[in-house]
Amino acid sequence: MTNPPLHIAIIGGGAAGYFAAIEAKRNCPSADITIFEKNQKMLAKVEITGGGRCNLTNSFQGISDAKQAYPRGHKLMKRLFKRFDHRSTYQWFEREGVRLTTQEDECVFPVSQSSHSIINCLTGLATQLGVKQNTQHRLTAISQNEDQSWLLAFANGVEARFDRVAITTGGSHNGKGLRMFALLGHDITQPIPSLYTFNINDRGLLQLMGTVVVPVVASIPGTKFRAEGPLLITHWGMSGPAALKLSSHAARHLSECGYQSAIAINWTGESRRSVAEEEIGGIAACNAQKLLATIRPFNIPSRLWLYIISRTGHKAEQRWGEIGKKNLNRIIETLTNDIYQIAGRGKARDEFVTCGGVSLESIDLHTLESKVCKGLFFAGEVLDVDAITGGFNLQAAWTMGHVVGRHIGELGIVGCTD
Repeated sequence: MTNPPLHIAIIGGGAAGYFAAIEAKRNCPSADITIFEKNQKMLAKVEITGGGRCNLTNSFQGISDAKQAYPRGHKLMKRLFKRFDHRSTYQWFEREGVRLTTQEDECVFPVSQSSHSIINCLTGLATQLGVKQNTQHRLTAISQNEDQSWLLAFANGVEARFDRVAITTGGSHNGKGLRMFALLGHDITQPIPSLYTFNINDRGLLQLMGTVVVPVVASIPGTKFRAEGPLLITHWGMSGPAALKLSSHAARHLSECGYQSAIAINWTGESRRSVAEEEIGGIAACNAQKLLATIRPFNIPSRLWLYIISRTGHKAEQRWGEIGKKNLNRIIETLTNDIYQIAGRGKARDEFVTCGGVSLESIDLHTLESKVCKGLFFAGEVLDVDAITGGFNLQAAWTMGHVVGRHIGELGIVGCTD
């Protein structure tokens, strides 16, 4: 006797949702699979990531510990990467006809430099496989029937029953989208913003808007939170990878501080102060008759170097030989530990990622099925997993979507194996 087809709903038409749907259909061709997206467009977030070029993953060069890229959920990602990692993603898309390239900063993009290469690949595959794709379907209620099937209700009045459901709705900025899962018995970690810029009320610094410093080390004094990378000075404060990475690692801490905190910038990019001491000491000894303004240590941008000179109480026309040891130490201290005050985070529209979501304590870490509700799966940012900038968040979506796709059709379905 043939089993009836399995009806699977994927709630959320983003990266994790499409990967889950495609992999589920490939593993269980007889399954009837439908993606439901609340917005008018599928994969809207994928479309704008990487400035519209789609930074879909990273080479992971320089990442020796998953925690460096995933402040929340690193243990889960390390485990799941054994099954589907960045190399798997690269091979997957190239196998589907999307040529990829790795930049010098280790970010991976389509050779086309267009996110539509990724979008067309995913939507085209889903269509080819027979996956149904419905937009403007916002989930408003979910409940489990006595036979363990699921009843879904949508804002447009549609109700439907499914055997299995995958939640891939992405992050919830205010937490309202997570309430229905809390009512089902899942633990929820309060979501808060991650990956945002810093407002800095320092008129002198803000006058340097447009200046990029590569690299810097940014840190929160008195904590272990630090990040390395390019820093962009803007008309409101600090942006660029260094600021975004720091906001990710320190998301909970900064939220608890009300986004009012000191931030230390090491303009040299060198973690050891002794390197700066040797550089500045050597400049002073060999260039006693030259002006401070004419020699820039560590190739610091001219405008920034002039600002640092004034910040230490010196004048650009002073000579290096006129600076005593105490004043040289002041320059070294400013170069390696320049303190500013964070006066809030960037506007909400700049926030691209949240930390928090459905707690991993409520999830089977092998299948990503709910421990509370059989037949309900979670993948992507809806879980308490998030990453720094650079393609790591999309990689988490591909990985978790793949894992859900491998397992959601199991449990007694002949021919569906992991």
